[in-house]
Amino acid sequence: MVFLSLVPVKSLKSIVLPQLSFCTYSTAFNVVNGNASYNRRPYESILLGTGVIASTAFFGLFLRLLLMKSAVKNVFLRETLPAAILTQVSAMNVAASRSFEPIRGIEVMDKEGNVVGYSRKAGTKAVSDTATSRVVLFGTSAFIPEVFSHFFKKTPLFVRYPQSLWTLKLSCTILVMGLMVPVSFSMFPQIQRIQCSKLEQEIQSATEETELFYNRGV
Repeated sequence: MVFLSLVPVKSLKSIVLPQLSFCTYSTAFNVVNGNASYNRRPYESILLGTGVIASTAFFGLFLRLLLMKSAVKNVFLRETLPAAILTQVSAMNVAASRSFEPIRGIEVMDKEGNVVGYSRKAGTKAVSDTATSRVVLFGTSAFIPEVFSHFFKKTPLFVRYPQSLWTLKLSCTILVMGLMVPVSFSMFPQIQRIQCSKLEQEIQSATEETELFYNRGV
């Protein structure tokens, strides 16, 4: 889906399905693997997911349309801008899919695993860190193949075998993404520490611990 979302297009119709598929997969993954310690009803997840898919897909398509209509003359910039758009959409998708966490708060625990309370500040940090890891994952996975392709087009091999460009891009995308998945997931531990002094006053009043823990999600 990452590869198809970056394929150069001449019309907006050809990018609709890849963009929609990417946003649908990302939304489902983020909703399922987020921190679900806050109270939510099943229909809320369905409504949220539908809204996130529609809004992030529209945002991505709108930016691609602007790119198609724009007069960007720098070839390298024009080739790498879709990667920047994909990265922005992936970060927005995380923030929107898990928007309940900063609003309702997530569980924060002491070192024994006892729940101290629900913190909106911890929820905000969990979503922010996860969005950062997605930027690293999709940004690197999308940008590096475009850089390789840009320089490959200047080689005699491309002149002789122009169809090999797509094989190179696909192989490079799979390789880089395979390497970046464990890197991005390990950037921030799933169970994270946070200083109690950085949390809400009611949580500080409920414990004598100086450091609390929360589940960041994936």
